[in-house]
Amino acid sequence: MPDVEKPIGTPDLGKIDLFLLRHALRLAWADMRSAPQFGFFFAAIYIVIGWGVAYVAYSTGQTYWMVLAIAGFPILGPFAAVGLYEVSHRLDLGISLNWSEVLQVILHQRKRQLPSISAVIILILLFWFFLGHMIFALFLGLSVMTNISSSLDVYLTTNGLMMLGVGTIVGAAFSMLVYMISVISLPLLLDREVDFVTAMITSFETVLQNFPVMFGWALFIAVCTFVAMIPAFLGLLLVMPLFGHASWHIYRLARDNGPE
Repeated sequence: MPDVEKPIGTPDLGKIDLFLLRHALRLAWADMRSAPQFGFFFAAIYIVIGWGVAYVAYSTGQTYWMVLAIAGFPILGPFAAVGLYEVSHRLDLGISLNWSEVLQVILHQRKRQLPSISAVIILILLFWFFLGHMIFALFLGLSVMTNISSSLDVYLTTNGLMMLGVGTIVGAAFSMLVYMISVISLPLLLDREVDFVTAMITSFETVLQNFPVMFGWALFIAVCTFVAMIPAFLGLLLVMPLFGHASWHIYRLARDNGPE
């Protein structure tokens, strides 16, 4: 499929409402049942990366880095779900699923606009790390931190709770920004030939035009992802494929329901 000519330009997207979200979730669940091996594979890679982040923070004793990393880790979720978009795309078109072809399409994205928008997302994550470190230094810079087994109590102090509160608000703002520029743009870039700046603007405007529903969807994703990360990230084996497939269907349904 990498050689298949794609439509050029952004489509006119229709309204996104609760009915559309419910329909997208039903389709996502059907995709998971039709091709569970792909969801497990892509989610497992994401989980292993999460384990690696937690291990580095634990082994170095830098617990605040683990807090920042875990808080910022979901920001990379949309990028990790690109493979799931392709699986749903193929299921929509009735194309047989083949590991080599799916992975080939994903690798082909390096020649298109995906690396550019991925770089933007990574830069936002790095800036979150910088700002998060500044917040930590502001509230807990003078606190003694050794390792994860002896440092958790510091987060229950007044300064620790204030740090967590401010950090959560700032982290939520970063996550919302990434969500607004990526929730539509990533499946759009997979579906059509369009530059990444236009795709991000289209995604941002679509979220603004449907803000109450899309904000509720973002909050739902955030809560489910947080709960899924509690048992050693293993809940992401279910949550990540579900939301990855659903993101494709939200875009596809909005595209198909757009004004004539």
